Amino acid sequence: MSCEIVLVRHAESVPPPPGKPDDPERPLTAAGMAAAELLAHELVAMNPTAVVSSPYRRAVATVAPAATAAGLEVTTRWELREWDSGLEPTPDYAVHYERSWADPDFARPGGESLRRLTARAMAAVDRLAEEYDGGVVLVGSHGTFVSRLLAGLGPGIGWPFSRDMPMPAVHRLRISGGAIWVACHGT
Repeated sequence: MSCEIVLVRHAESVPPPPGKPDDPERPLTAAGMAAAELLAHELVAMNPTAVVSSPYRRAVATVAPAATAAGLEVTTRWELREWDSGLEPTPDYAVHYERSWADPDFARPGGESLRRLTARAMAAVDRLAEEYDGGVVLVGSHGTFVSRLLAGLGPGIGWPFSRDMPMPAVHRLRISGGAIWVACHGT
């Protein structure tokens, strides 16, 4: 089995309103839409054979321009969604996220631990690599999802990496013979 997975963290989105659950329908900002259009050229140059995304609007909207330019459809997969932190949007979210990164087994009531997110992300990438063997798959997703996937692949990925990841961001994985390695971090 051989595959390249191109992880695309979504572009800038409209912030969630404090005190309400995160809305999967949040759109990209005007700047985010412009960034997605610019990113499309870079992504199409990778010769994608498939475009798969989290069903969240902001993730789909980030990879849609590349899919259109490549003549591909965007397929959505629930397992590529953002981390369900169990925390409603709050201005002090960073304190709560940092605590979760310090204790990946910690889960708020009704939420997902970061360790579970890592397992979900790793399983999702394994399925994509198997399904798209020999291809290049653009994957539209989210910052915490991408960070936890990368953390599952090796040391050095922690809260500061996740917190500071730009929107959008691109990380390329190469999968061969069951081994996965990070080929490139970039934006």
